[in-house]
Amino acid sequence: MSLAPSDRPRTGAGAPEAVLNALPHPVICVADAGRIVDVNVAAEAFFEASANVLRRHDIREFVPFGSPLISLIEQARDRGAPVNEYRVDLGTPRNGGERIVDIHVAPLHERPDVLVVVLQERTIADKMDRQLTHRGAARSVTALAAMLAHEIKNPLSGIRGAAQLLEQSASDEDRVLTRLICDEADRIVKLVDRMEVFSDERPIESEAVNIHAVLEHVKRIAVSGFARGIRIIEEYDPSLPPVLANRDQLVQVFLNLVKNAAEAIGDAQDGEIHLTTAFRPGVRLSVPGSSTRVSLPLQFTVRDNGPGVPEDLLPHLFDPFVTTKPTGSGLGLALVAKIVGNHGGIIECESQPRRTTFRVLMPMFTSGDSRRQRS
Repeated sequence: MSLAPSDRPRTGAGAPEAVLNALPHPVICVADAGRIVDVNVAAEAFFEASANVLRRHDIREFVPFGSPLISLIEQARDRGAPVNEYRVDLGTPRNGGERIVDIHVAPLHERPDVLVVVLQERTIADKMDRQLTHRGAARSVTALAAMLAHEIKNPLSGIRGAAQLLEQSASDEDRVLTRLICDEADRIVKLVDRMEVFSDERPIESEAVNIHAVLEHVKRIAVSGFARGIRIIEEYDPSLPPVLANRDQLVQVFLNLVKNAAEAIGDAQDGEIHLTTAFRPGVRLSVPGSSTRVSLPLQFTVRDNGPGVPEDLLPHLFDPFVTTKPTGSGLGLALVAKIVGNHGGIIECESQPRRTTFRVLMPMFTSGDSRRQRS
């Protein structure tokens, strides 16, 4: 970047150009009316134009017509606060088509007329819309559950009945085998019964729910049972508005997440689970099949200091039958993702040793939502 010192926006104590250019994410400084005043090297590569060329133009000339980026810039300027948006396509014929990014826009407090735009480009695997990840997993389990119920449960009933008949005339040695057949048939039926929950497509009875009451209920269950001996730390925003949800299903979601966290910690003496709530007004996501973008300002997190999720499992964590537990079925997190998705929210996981965070983003309740059904 080669701005004259008098024209260059200052960040903090004047971050050197080398630091900005070392960042892998495009950074653009935009002045009033959308004029580009500075960029880093990653931004030059992203827009396939030099800094000198970019600085001679308006940001609108490098993004698709009507791009959400422009409205985000206006929002950040009007609010005087950062805003974010996930999965925005900034692709144009100039930069080679689809370019899916997460956007962060924030005012530069030292220069009120300048906004900093940071783009985080999604990887190829991550370009699938995050809000569809759990729904796709749920659809695959739904189809599988319906098939299993029809094709497996009925024959299993016949197998079990035949084994019981054989048991009546079998020797003691053979009776052990017939009993094994019955037990294994029962175990498979229980697994199929658990999966049939995914095929329940009835609308959800939603209402205004106090998330803190839900988390307190989950905490009481946890400390009196599976999380006994683990420190549970609450970091709540007391001003948080209600969430539009079904209370019982939210209890199921967070009970599952807290139980997973407790099992990950195991017998560690310093085990901690953090329950956090926060308001993030800048977060919006696209609705599948529509140009509508829904606000998901309520953020709830469950964080533990266990060993973390193996890196190879992380991208598939919400898929059915994926588990880190030797005896787990791998359906718990898939069900959690389905419930969150049915509520119009998203769930994501970030993990490293001693810091695994499950983050749930959901819509808040408004007066027009009273007792609304959501499918």
